[in-house]
Amino acid sequence: MKLFSALYTRVMRWSAHPHAARYLATLSFAESSFFPIPPDVMLAPMALARRERAWHYALLTTLASVAGGVAGYLIGYFAFELVEPLIRQAGYWERYEHVRLWFDAWGFWAIFLAGFSPIPYKLFTISAGVIAMNFPLFALASLIGRGARFFMVAGLMVWGGERMERNLRQYIDRIGWLVILAAVAGYMIVSNG
Repeated sequence: MKLFSALYTRVMRWSAHPHAARYLATLSFAESSFFPIPPDVMLAPMALARRERAWHYALLTTLASVAGGVAGYLIGYFAFELVEPLIRQAGYWERYEHVRLWFDAWGFWAIFLAGFSPIPYKLFTISAGVIAMNFPLFALASLIGRGARFFMVAGLMVWGGERMERNLRQYIDRIGWLVILAAVAGYMIVSNG
């Protein structure tokens, strides 16, 4: 099924749009506090299409994501009772409980590692607010963890260059389905562990 190649072509077109950086920042902010789609899906093709701007895009994504994380923290701190039904409805409750356990065990490191976790980052940001995690530590861990992830994505695109673009275009459908399988496997491991 060629689902991902059509999406890839569309995202590559979007990445050339004059307002692409604004869209990337908006997506990055929203994903950290309430939206389900990670900014990598826009960052990678944008960094690939304009490699000379890749580091700028990674920085923009990082800063917008951390700002969204602060919004998520504030949601957890001031309005968790309002979002709790939404978390349950979206099927995230078990993952939210796992995140709370991770905070009990690792604190700062839970936020730092959240950037690479299959669990949505917004659950970490909201949970940090619910438990009133030390805010400067939360912001620092978010900046380092999210920055590491987004600069790694941009770096891979710069490093891979045109060869990466050709390979992505050729194998995007296989890669897309493998990522979905890995996310499902990660979820199963985390929810059963």
